[in-house]
Amino acid sequence: MNWSMYTADRSTHLKIVVVGLCAALLIAVIGISARELNLGVDIMSAQGPTVYKAGAPVAFTVRDGTVIR
Repeated sequence: MNWSMYTADRSTHLKIVVVGLCAALLIAVIGISARELNLGVDIMSAQGPTVYKAGAPVAFTVRDGTVIR
C-alpha cells in the first residue's frame, strides 16, 4: 500500500488529482446552480417587465458654444 505521499507511485498521485478535480467541479456546479435557482422563490416573486418611457428632448452644448441635438 502507498501510505506516504513521498513513496506513492504514479497511479496513486493520479487518483488523488482526479478526486480533487471531481470535488472542485462538484462544488462549482452546486454553487452556480444554487445562485441561479432560488428554490421556487423566483416563480412567486416574478414581476412584469420594467418599461422605461422617453423623457423630454435634451440639448447639449460643447465648449465652443455649438448646440448638439
